[in-house]
Amino acid sequence: MTLDRNLLLEMLRDSLPLEGTLFAVDLTVSDSVRPKVTVTLDGEQGLGIDECAQVSRRLARRIEEHYGDELSYTLEVTSPGADQPLRDPRQYVRHVGRTLHLKLQDGTEKTGKFESLLPEGAGIELAEILKEKHKEKILPAITVPFQDITEAVVVISFK
Repeated sequence: MTLDRNLLLEMLRDSLPLEGTLFAVDLTVSDSVRPKVTVTLDGEQGLGIDECAQVSRRLARRIEEHYGDELSYTLEVTSPGADQPLRDPRQYVRHVGRTLHLKLQDGTEKTGKFESLLPEGAGIELAEILKEKHKEKILPAITVPFQDITEAVVVISFK
């Protein structure tokens, strides 16, 4: 029996807390004899292991109700790692003030300070950082629409 990804997404939405603090970033289903369902969740304030466990229990219950308890599968509910790209505009909120590395549709890349989120989720304001002979030059903030961003990663600094 194969697991229907669209049905699983619907079950996942029903498994999230009602107050809307968490949202699904990704859901994948491996194509194997014993499929693995991997759910990546996030929240505007982040999330902890307790929230992942709660959603995992709720989702597992819904899967078993629909597919029966004989179905053999693995379920993993996790949060995105620090090195994972930002995939949903709602993930940007808590990273204002941090440094982002962007890959853009036109093939260029920019690294800079994430100044602000544009109204109505249109994009971000980014103050690009240029490195010139051991010095950093910060350019005035530019607008980067979400549709121009192919990948955005938070730059982790250990300074």
